[in-house]
Amino acid sequence: MTSQTTVDSTGPGGKTPADPSDGSPATGLRGHPWFTLITVAVGVMMVALDGTIVAIANPAIASDLGATFAEVQWITNAYFLALAVSLITAGKLGDRFGHRQTFLIGVVGFAAASGAIGLSDSIAFVVTFRVFQGLFGALLMPAALGLLRATFPAEKLNMAIGLWGMVIGASTAGGPILGGVLVEHVNWQSVFFINVPVGAVALVLGVLILLDHRAENAPRSFDVLGIAFLSGAMFCLVWALIKAPTWGWGDGMTWAFIVGSAVLFAAFALWETKVREPLIPLALFRSVPLSAGVVLMVLMAIAFMGGLFFVTFYLQNVHGMSPIDAGLHLLPLTGMMIVGSPVAGALITKLGPRIPLAGGMAATAIAMYGMSTLETDTGSAVMSVWFALLGFGLAPVMVGATEVIVGNAPMELSGVAGGLQQAAMQIGGSLGTAVLGAVMASKVDSDLPANWTGAGLPELTPAQLDQASEAVQVGVAPVTKGTPEVIAAKITDVAHDTFISGMSLASLVAAGVAVVAVFVALLTKRGENAEAGAGVGHI
Repeated sequence: MTSQTTVDSTGPGGKTPADPSDGSPATGLRGHPWFTLITVAVGVMMVALDGTIVAIANPAIASDLGATFAEVQWITNAYFLALAVSLITAGKLGDRFGHRQTFLIGVVGFAAASGAIGLSDSIAFVVTFRVFQGLFGALLMPAALGLLRATFPAEKLNMAIGLWGMVIGASTAGGPILGGVLVEHVNWQSVFFINVPVGAVALVLGVLILLDHRAENAPRSFDVLGIAFLSGAMFCLVWALIKAPTWGWGDGMTWAFIVGSAVLFAAFALWETKVREPLIPLALFRSVPLSAGVVLMVLMAIAFMGGLFFVTFYLQNVHGMSPIDAGLHLLPLTGMMIVGSPVAGALITKLGPRIPLAGGMAATAIAMYGMSTLETDTGSAVMSVWFALLGFGLAPVMVGATEVIVGNAPMELSGVAGGLQQAAMQIGGSLGTAVLGAVMASKVDSDLPANWTGAGLPELTPAQLDQASEAVQVGVAPVTKGTPEVIAAKITDVAHDTFISGMSLASLVAAGVAVVAVFVALLTKRGENAEAGAGVGHI
């Protein structure tokens, strides 16, 4: 079909760049479709990698900086929340000021924030700069998709987006392995320092290769109040989920934040119907397949990110693996995502997204159920089966999300839809860590006192029990210095058994979320705009 997206195809000095939509290669490097893909892939790789690479570093960060379980959660949550809340706004900034400029600013800012985290000596600074990482990362994601749409011809755009999605999937899954190597052989700071040279490469490539593209009908105002409503709603929701284990689910403060979140979401929805240029045009959600695609991304990320958060603690603190060994044990997950992505892309092209997405979420549900059966002495072979199945299940969702969401959006709103797709994944990741973290904390708080007493261990004061519970939530045995060996062994057994019970319940919840996602996936379909390209000059 003929695409109708409008962008400025003039290069520097008003010259029209080579037209890739006619099948001929671009003249030189600037604006070349495949070099553009490589450039944006390098930048996006940093953002996707940092979503999971920190999972392996979390235990080392907690130990080095003396962070609590809730503070460790915020290392992940702060990044995901800032990224998710800013993505759609960042997409509008790209439409207004040019995707090339926003991409380059995002690269520089992300690399600088990463370096600042590596130099931080307190958990407060780490969390603060993780917020800046998320904000600058948000500039990168929609800009990358916008550049691909404006550069590739219609017949090659889907292939480019598939490869782009594959980079995101492989980077997300490969984070724990790279993190394991860096934490074990260098230090946890190197997990962040590595983004500095990668950012420099992306910046150089961007300056040399990327061609500026502007939408003709670019927004002239920004929905500041809408941004405030959405940001406040997300903060209240996740804060309530994180603090509920401490405050209690029946506590007034917990419900105050939950109710506050609901009110802000309602205010956001109402405001979006009145503002001239809304942050998220609610007309997008009139499409059932598009809405299903967004919900599917959220549910997938809850199961994946939330489950992965505890697996790293299980491997390192319960099995006693080094960071690199833990990363290598997750290789089946990474490998199956990389192998499964092109297979999923081919199936989605042939069959449409419905069957591959539903099948992928069914496999994810089975994998999460399998992970709920893990014990303190489970062997590597059994773990590998469940990790591989999880990677195979996630691949179709990672690859097919763009077609389902962007393809079902009107062409004039495709940029917003692209930002919405990424926002859904990031919000889901943040909620997954918070929700499953709350499940874990509640289960540990419930089981630890009885398990401790049942093992014949000395009675703990309420304060000591709280400290022990925080340690057990990440799989650490609360053994104090000078504790007799026999008592230390009993404490370790109780701690690990209690952690396993919490992780099992969290995995079952994740499996339930994935089952719901199977039915949501059945509502998806290939959109009318799925084949629309954005070749320069013929878009």
